[in-house]
Amino acid sequence: MINDIFIYILKYIEALKISFNWTDFLQIVFLAALLLFLYRKFIKNTSSEKFVKGLLILVCAWIFSEILLMVDLKIIGMFLKGIVTLVSLSLIVIFQPELRRFLGFLGQVDFISRLFNSNNNKPKEQKIDVVKELIESVKFLSKSHTGALIVFQSDLSNTYTDVGTILNADLSTELILTIFHPNTPLHDGAVVINGDKIISAGVLLPLTEDPKLSWKYGTRHRAAIGMSEVSEAACLVVSEETGDVSIAIDGSLKKYEDLVTLKSDLENILGYKEQTEEDKRTIFKINNFMTIKKSVEKK
Repeated sequence: MINDIFIYILKYIEALKISFNWTDFLQIVFLAALLLFLYRKFIKNTSSEKFVKGLLILVCAWIFSEILLMVDLKIIGMFLKGIVTLVSLSLIVIFQPELRRFLGFLGQVDFISRLFNSNNNKPKEQKIDVVKELIESVKFLSKSHTGALIVFQSDLSNTYTDVGTILNADLSTELILTIFHPNTPLHDGAVVINGDKIISAGVLLPLTEDPKLSWKYGTRHRAAIGMSEVSEAACLVVSEETGDVSIAIDGSLKKYEDLVTLKSDLENILGYKEQTEEDKRTIFKINNFMTIKKSVEKK
């Protein structure tokens, strides 16, 4: 039977009298390149890849059923062809939402540009409001008396990130609160922030050796002051005992009584707010010059 199938296929090809030339070759290459492009662009490594493989199996089954009918194996051929037809009609119903989205994609005005520009197929990155996320985090941490230590630094070479856990994650209130939750492994260390990214968490910072520092300051405050003494970083600390919020810069610690003042100083530290030249003092850089007005808490 197999020999009969091959003989029939050869006779069928000879009957078509196919003439192969360079034009046909170029057409085949073009179609192959187009199919390969569409496969890599929209199908490869997606949930649709298995669906396409299933379609190829159906096509092969349909071709095989036609061959069976031509060699007079009508019962098997009709049975296989009926299954292929039934499955094909079922796919139209099953994948109706996907087909609707595909037709909607074809109807877009910028269809051609989206097809050849992979960047347009990706959702646009939303700009993170760093100050807002920080204020929301501090508000909850202070209210719940959850201890926290956050380091704002651009020069990561002088940060003790090797003893922390590298994250490189987008800054968000939810992530900060999760890190500093008392039941998480990273809540005892510091979080290092660079721009709108949380670089690492659980970082151990050097403690200040200032003998004049009041006994009321705990380990977090001493670590914040110590880090600000050995680097150009600004360190925000939330007290676990009292819920007080402070920022350490150049070995000086400032306590905040309200979120308005804290927001204003954070905007200065992160470079989101302009000041007059005489009130400015450069602290460090994060994509631009970041400044803050010198303010030392009286003790």
